[in-house]
Amino acid sequence: MITTKNITKSFGNLQVLKGIDLQIDKGEIVSIVGASGAGKTTLLQILGTLSKPDGGEITIDNTDIVRLNEKRIAKFRNQNIGFVFQFHQLLPEFTALENVCIPAFIANKSRQESFKRAKELLGFLNMENRLNHKPGEMSGGENQRVAIARALVNDPAVVLADEPTGNLDSGNTKELYELFYTLRNEYQQTFVIVTHNAEVAKTSDRILTIKDGKIIYRIN
Repeated sequence: MITTKNITKSFGNLQVLKGIDLQIDKGEIVSIVGASGAGKTTLLQILGTLSKPDGGEITIDNTDIVRLNEKRIAKFRNQNIGFVFQFHQLLPEFTALENVCIPAFIANKSRQESFKRAKELLGFLNMENRLNHKPGEMSGGENQRVAIARALVNDPAVVLADEPTGNLDSGNTKELYELFYTLRNEYQQTFVIVTHNAEVAKTSDRILTIKDGKIIYRIN
């Protein structure tokens, strides 16, 4: 699903990524761990096409994304990559259902198709009673479920999660990782998760550790 070769990235004189090689298979749940400043989020942003590498190759779902122009990258991102963030990034003025539909609307899917898919996902996530609630009317765990449904609404090839449990208590954290496995089994989704929570990361299929801009340790 994802292959990178010799990915490098610098900010000014600081080289953050120093040659990242990795391969992630379809349906895998992979956690990326490491100290603050090690390059975890930078790598995730590059995999998500939100940032360009200085050098190297990236293939996602058989597409060489480094060679795409900005317009094609934006389209590829919308259709093939789902994002889950620590602080949900939901629009406060919209309901749960409307927030989930936004990526589908951007992809020019019909309102009928978009709402049908959003309701299906929210129902699967046990959020059918929160369709018309706004983020301020829901708990942190509920908002994270809405964010996950939004990430899945376009049936992306891969879901990238940046510290998705950082704003959750231990109960919701455990529940979220169990949910990732349920979604993987139900929708054959691939998850790449950046986390500081080593205990939770151990539940993944594999752990990749970044240190000083390189992947130094793999646990299968």
